[in-house]
Amino acid sequence: MTDARTPRVALALDSAGLACSVAVSLGEEVVAEEHIDTMHGQAEALLLLVDKAMRVAGQVPAALDLVVATVGPGSFTGIRAGLAAAHGIALATGARLLGVTSFDAVAVRAATSDRSETRFLLVALESRREDLYIQFFDPHGEALSEPATIMPASFRGAVAATIGAKPLLVAGDAAQRAAAALAQRPATAVLEGSAPGAVGALRAGLRLLRLGRAPKAPRPLYLRFPDVTLSDIRQKSSRGTT
Repeated sequence: MTDARTPRVALALDSAGLACSVAVSLGEEVVAEEHIDTMHGQAEALLLLVDKAMRVAGQVPAALDLVVATVGPGSFTGIRAGLAAAHGIALATGARLLGVTSFDAVAVRAATSDRSETRFLLVALESRREDLYIQFFDPHGEALSEPATIMPASFRGAVAATIGAKPLLVAGDAAQRAAAALAQRPATAVLEGSAPGAVGALRAGLRLLRLGRAPKAPRPLYLRFPDVTLSDIRQKSSRGTT
């Protein structure tokens, strides 16, 4: 990378949530974005999307200065596939590798869409279960809480404890579910179309570089253990030996 704060060509990958997407930027401008809705076959889908996005952007892999990947929370398989693809591309091209959370990817897009300097942000992401993944941010995009899982019945108490009655913007692919749990709360709005994705991940990565906060290496963010039990392992083992 010629400039640690402004990479010339950057690529972002996201497969942690309910879709796969990639984005390419030249400087600060996003020039290509590819997206498919899928929760299966992320590894194969990502590489095809990367190839298409790079061709649309008119760039070759060797031109990459930065690769950004979402680290979660979300699907274990999707997180692993995204990080593996990002590591492979960075290793092959010599590009710098950064990881950003899906919360950061939503928060940076929300800051672009919502110009209010008084509204706090609640990012709510789908866990594909009854609970949700959440994180609070202040009006300037700084995290107010650690990422967590929470049941909808606990939303009101969490919001009151974190920001009291201050204005709140709810964003993320579970924003409607979160807002429903906060029904009748004054000064609460929902940001439509704010699911995490590669464009948000790319902007979050560039923001970290500008602020000098880029982590040294991406680390997966898992907010729960995989859906594998000891009985599952025993059953698979016994099937393999019969």
